[in-house]
Amino acid sequence: MNDAALPARTPDARGPQPIEIALLASVFVVAACGLVYELSAAALSSYLLGDSVLQFSTIIGTYLFAMGVGSWLSRYFDRQLPAHFLRIELMVALIGGALPAILFLANAYVPSAFRLLLYGLVMVVGTLVGLEIPLVMRILKRNIVLKNLVSQVLTFDYLGALAVSVAFPLILVPQLGMIRTGLLFGFMNAAVAVWALWLFRHELRRVGAHALACFLALAALVAAFVWADHITTLAEDKFYQDRIVFSATSPYQRIVVTRGLLGHRLFLNGNLQFAERDEYRYHEALVHPVMAAQGAPKKVAVLGGGDGMAVREILKYPSVESVTLVELDPNMTKLFTDHETLAALNGHSLSSPKVKIVNTDAFQWLQQPGDMFDVIVVDFPDPTNFAIGKLYTNSFYALLEKRLSASGYAVIQTTSPLVARKSYWTVATTIESVGLRATPYHAHVPSFGEWGYIIASRRPYRMPDALPAGLRFLSPSTLPLMFDFPLDMARVPTEVNRLSNQILVTTYEQEWGKVMAH
Repeated sequence: MNDAALPARTPDARGPQPIEIALLASVFVVAACGLVYELSAAALSSYLLGDSVLQFSTIIGTYLFAMGVGSWLSRYFDRQLPAHFLRIELMVALIGGALPAILFLANAYVPSAFRLLLYGLVMVVGTLVGLEIPLVMRILKRNIVLKNLVSQVLTFDYLGALAVSVAFPLILVPQLGMIRTGLLFGFMNAAVAVWALWLFRHELRRVGAHALACFLALAALVAAFVWADHITTLAEDKFYQDRIVFSATSPYQRIVVTRGLLGHRLFLNGNLQFAERDEYRYHEALVHPVMAAQGAPKKVAVLGGGDGMAVREILKYPSVESVTLVELDPNMTKLFTDHETLAALNGHSLSSPKVKIVNTDAFQWLQQPGDMFDVIVVDFPDPTNFAIGKLYTNSFYALLEKRLSASGYAVIQTTSPLVARKSYWTVATTIESVGLRATPYHAHVPSFGEWGYIIASRRPYRMPDALPAGLRFLSPSTLPLMFDFPLDMARVPTEVNRLSNQILVTTYEQEWGKVMAH
């Protein structure tokens, strides 16, 4: 018997019946699960591939297209609609629930196939999710008149999406992690299949086979949930090579600390931030050229740098009265304050009474009225996406200029002038566009290669005569060499990086992409 031949029922005047309530509740769960899989794919691709705007846009676009394909295909399902719905739920549960785990493993073991697998899974899951709602609506129309059916189904669909869109970044990912979040909602999809099995047990053929399929799917998802930490470890051990001593997923990033023959290394979203063996080179070069040149800095701000290494170098100056560390992710500052081994790396600098930690967005913090600073150290990750790229725009530097004292210096870590030459000089052009002087320099850090920095100031930069005692890399005699640029790193014409275009993110991705491709 096909769907059109099912006898229509007059809606019960007493109100919704239990089967209707159950199916509408299923719509809520189905919508929530579908959005989780979509957000997981988009978030993972932005973590692993960078450029969050591009990744979210392409993943969401592909997912919506796939849902359209699924809705179109639903017309070919004429018989045994409850059985089809049950099977689709189980397939969505297994494929969608396992999607984050599969992508993590693929990135570690077959990185060349990651993009193909990513969009392939998004197409499959999106198509299956696109089949769900049309089938539910056709099952429900036996009992609900059309005008009420559409409004009720869409209401529950949108409510499910709303609930997940709020819970995913604020609760689910921080508490469960990406892999367990996917598996949890896969379990919920499988639970809907079990519920459908019970509701339509009198209509289904081979009920025993359906029950076995539900049991096996639930068992697989529960087992994967229990072993989620092992799956994550398996993927990350392969990706990072060294032993992982700490890992966490915050609403802002994936934090991983490893330890190997060369000491500890910090990775944010898979990108190396420092290596214990040579971080002193990076941080001495970042901090001391401006701190020593300023003379006797009293108030210092550090934007980014939640690992506390830059603060450690700043506190070597007796004149410093206060250091304000502005770090978006509280997980970072807590980790490098409380973890004994990691806190030892920064000399327990974040526990100093001189240090005030502010966990907020640096852009928003600069927009608020506040103190002027003698030195501002800007230690953000490279502009791999638009969320970070805004911190390299002329709008940001205009705000920075307002918080810099008349004789003050700001210093910005600015990627490699050798590998990403155009990106580096884009930052210099952008600083100059707001009326500040840009003084570029560079240093060799083995873990990163040739690395660049730019000093921003109102007055000409003055080379310091002395540096603090006990430095391992810098000396007054070698410091001037850092301000000399060979021909292959010399300045090239560039545009201003603006909030409205964020040309730096595109340029950075192109230049570093060429290196990764080889």
